[in-house]
Amino acid sequence: MRRIALHLRTFGLGLAGALFVGNAQADLPGIQPDWLLLFGVLQAPTYDPYQSQIPRRRPGHPPEPLPMFVEQNPDAVNPAPVDQAGSFIPVPDRWRIMEALGLKSPWYDPYNQNVLKGDKPIFGEDWFFAMTGVSDTLVEPRGIPTPVGPQSSPEPGSNDVLGDTDQTIFAQTVIASFLLYKGDTAFKPPDYEFKLALALNYNRVRTEEVRALQLDPTFGRTRDDGFIGVQELFFTKDYRTASSRYDVDEVRIGIQPFSSDFRGFLYQDNQPGVRFFGNRDNNKWQYNIAWFRRLEKDLNSGLNDVTKSPRDDDILLASLYRQDFPFLGFTSQAIVAWNRNREDESFYDSNGFIQRPAAIGREAPRTYDVGYIGYNGDGHIGRLNLTVAAYAAIGDQKDGGVFVPQKTDIRAGFVAAEASMDFDWIRVRASAAWASGDKDPYDDRSTGYDAIFENPIFAGADTSYWIRQNIPFIGGGGVTLAGRNGLLANLHSSKEQGQSNFDNPGLRLIGLGADFDLTPQSRVSANVNHLWFDRSEVLETARNQADISRDIGTDVSVAWIWRPYATQNIILRLSAATLLPGQGLKDLYGNDTRYYTVLGNLIFTY
Repeated sequence: MRRIALHLRTFGLGLAGALFVGNAQADLPGIQPDWLLLFGVLQAPTYDPYQSQIPRRRPGHPPEPLPMFVEQNPDAVNPAPVDQAGSFIPVPDRWRIMEALGLKSPWYDPYNQNVLKGDKPIFGEDWFFAMTGVSDTLVEPRGIPTPVGPQSSPEPGSNDVLGDTDQTIFAQTVIASFLLYKGDTAFKPPDYEFKLALALNYNRVRTEEVRALQLDPTFGRTRDDGFIGVQELFFTKDYRTASSRYDVDEVRIGIQPFSSDFRGFLYQDNQPGVRFFGNRDNNKWQYNIAWFRRLEKDLNSGLNDVTKSPRDDDILLASLYRQDFPFLGFTSQAIVAWNRNREDESFYDSNGFIQRPAAIGREAPRTYDVGYIGYNGDGHIGRLNLTVAAYAAIGDQKDGGVFVPQKTDIRAGFVAAEASMDFDWIRVRASAAWASGDKDPYDDRSTGYDAIFENPIFAGADTSYWIRQNIPFIGGGGVTLAGRNGLLANLHSSKEQGQSNFDNPGLRLIGLGADFDLTPQSRVSANVNHLWFDRSEVLETARNQADISRDIGTDVSVAWIWRPYATQNIILRLSAATLLPGQGLKDLYGNDTRYYTVLGNLIFTY
């Protein structure tokens, strides 16, 4: 009986194993359960990666293969044998693999491999060429205080100082950029780089007052102008690889773009110079050492004018960046800069107005040396996004200030901060800024802060009326309260051709804003800023008017940005802003001035 029971148990295990194997073969081809091997139902086969059979053992018989399993990938290519690994069919290079497979795209297609966009070498093994074309179209109706010319105005209702405020600007700019570089840029910068960028601008401005645009009143109320500027023309060399992580040292010579800080508070421009820059410790440290000599600019377009001699205005600076300091995700920067200006001769712009010296105060030539010491930070601390900037300006004006002929010492300061936080698709922002003003125009200290060439991305940027528009300081000289695309109330003749002015009223700003990402293609931004002059003594002196309030007013703006393809190739921007005047502007311009701007901007990029 024991022998019969033993045979029955063996037969039962074999039957169960056969049934399980059949199911395993149907569900998991090629897999043998270890417990079946343990009970001897299956025999472990010799490993054969190309064999889809699992042998089994029957008592008293040699192993026999099971029926062939269904292969899941019958078109798979067998891997190369170990002793022949690396013997592959050669291709011209890794950039032309798609062409070797017979896939080619038109030369004008920027979204596929294109020799004009740097996707594959233009000649040799690692010489690349990249071309970029930009069309920037701008239409801008606006209302700013406009003076009545000495030849009087043809418009009814104009008094002897202030005229009609309505103006319209149309500007079309076409930029062509050409870049030739050498090197494998997958892991490090190019070995050599040559770049040329040309900008062609046509602009048309219409006002309601004669002599508001050009000195000669016979030219009427409309001005058409065109200009070609050289915005970039430089050579870059990677002269040292400092580590296996491709920390590098580079030098760039020529007309080149440069921003001194994260938001363009001190200097952001395209000027000729020599710049040494690089990084260390896996890019945790970055540095810049640079010298620039400023070019004259065409006033109506703002483009570089290489047909004129460079200005006697030099900029020396050094900056050091440290990532993840003092917080993870936050970058700190220390910067020192020196602006040496020796422009002691008169200069008139193409419209006939004097730019240097500025038509304010003594209207006498000035020279100055001013040093800037600053700290900038940008990044996030947890959920809080934060940008901070602080500058101290120290120097002197050897030929006197704006209002006094004796030497004056420059002692001025600037602080700005912008914090934001994201709530799903909404980003809420708060901004604050302070630029010191001069409290006594007749002493030997100039305490009004001014930058070298600012272009701030701050508090709504050029969506803001105050930052966007150049409000003329009517009745106090041929200067503006604030330059176009500028934050500071610095009383410049112009940002493009004027000198820095350290005898100014300064500025205070507090603002709130929000960005709403409605879709990946559409964003709406809104900003509300309130502004004050830091001091009003300079305004009262220049205007010969007492008790001018420091309250500038409230700036309200809204903008819509639409990118139909969720890329930077097509961008449509519409914005509107108004400045609700405070008592300070009412004291300067009366109660009837309308402050508004409507901006339509269409950008195509290839």
